[in-house]
Amino acid sequence: MFGCHLGKCFQVTVAGGSYQEGLTSVIQGVPPGMLLTEQEIYGDLLLRKPGADELSSPRKEPDLPILYTGLNAADTIEGAGNRNHTNGTPLTILLPNLDRHFIHIKQYQDTNRTPRPGHASYATFAKYGPDDDAVGAGIFSGRYTSTIVAAGYVAKKILRQWGIRVFSYVKEIAQVRCPEIDHQAALAASDRYKRMRHDLDPFYQEIYVKQRVTMEMRFLEKMRIFAEIEQQIDAIRAQAPQPSREEIRARYDVHPVVNCPDIAAAEAMVEACNRISAGGDSAGGVVEVCVLGAPAGLGEPVFNKLDAELGRMMGIGAVKAIEIGAGLAVKDMTGFASNDQMHSEDGQVIFDSNNAGGITGGLATGQPIIARLAIKPTPTIDRPQHTIDKYTRENKQLAAITRRDPTIVARIWPVAENFTALVILDNLIEHLGYQQLRNRVNQK
Repeated sequence: MFGCHLGKCFQVTVAGGSYQEGLTSVIQGVPPGMLLTEQEIYGDLLLRKPGADELSSPRKEPDLPILYTGLNAADTIEGAGNRNHTNGTPLTILLPNLDRHFIHIKQYQDTNRTPRPGHASYATFAKYGPDDDAVGAGIFSGRYTSTIVAAGYVAKKILRQWGIRVFSYVKEIAQVRCPEIDHQAALAASDRYKRMRHDLDPFYQEIYVKQRVTMEMRFLEKMRIFAEIEQQIDAIRAQAPQPSREEIRARYDVHPVVNCPDIAAAEAMVEACNRISAGGDSAGGVVEVCVLGAPAGLGEPVFNKLDAELGRMMGIGAVKAIEIGAGLAVKDMTGFASNDQMHSEDGQVIFDSNNAGGITGGLATGQPIIARLAIKPTPTIDRPQHTIDKYTRENKQLAAITRRDPTIVARIWPVAENFTALVILDNLIEHLGYQQLRNRVNQK
């Protein structure tokens, strides 16, 4: 495989598969001196993991991360206070697979001769042959997106130091669309949703809040605890609090399942998706990502334009289209309607609209950067479909018996958010270096 690497200055390489021993993110370009913990990384991972609600697969993978390299194992000198600080070397995040039992492997073995329509299983067999990692779809499974979330959290933490916020939310599921909403209000709603998920996630509370696993433990000691957790997944999940929808709304002012800032729209999304799922089918939708605080001029021509770099989110398996700003709607506009006119107020450039999505000529304008991702319906469905036997090429029928998501839109938004952070940080490092050179030359 040659395509598992992203970035020039902030580089991420991912590896692993759905039913291998686990998955891995290796990150280069992390600056030294940043305190980093497994708890905070898990705080983002729990947002995309399966088995958390009625719209996700029942797989019970907890997605607990291990920071394996890139941190100081102790204070570098006595009393330095820099234990668990990044040290500038490659940062490795391990994500062991804990919920991979033979009954689930057997389900894949029983159906792997007949590729699932809409999934990569035929194309991967054509490319890799009989040794294709077809159990759970390997690196072509949605499981691999956990590596993006883990690495992207690190990027977001760095970006916050520069006043840049990256957030995402569900814009549409099953043709139910969230109305337009102010960016700051959407950011506040997303933050509240994350806090709700942290408070109610049983693994976050049991493993980290109760300090069953801590950053002071060595790797092998953590693995001993992980072996225990593997046998206790159901028991830990049973500890999850079960507040009512009304209680969640009163306490957090969010929907309990869908990260959509409009609660009524979120509820309608769930209802529409459940109607489709009851018939054995699945639903798609739209995720919106917003970047606030990105400096004007961010991005590089010609082939590395910022919007082209954001287009790399097509690397998220379920994404079939990406639009920036008004996107496809520009085809129905005139130039006058499409152009984002600008004026000056107290020396600040103010734009009258943002059809460009905060990017012109491949460079950031200083406006909010807006990207929307079209997410296809989950290909694994519970309806008979035509397929083939990939060994004999005989015609076959297939109905899924493996675990599946009624929709993956509600789990894709943290992937899109953190992927965007990787792209923005990679460009920011390049931009800051270029500006420093420019300023030094101009001083002479």
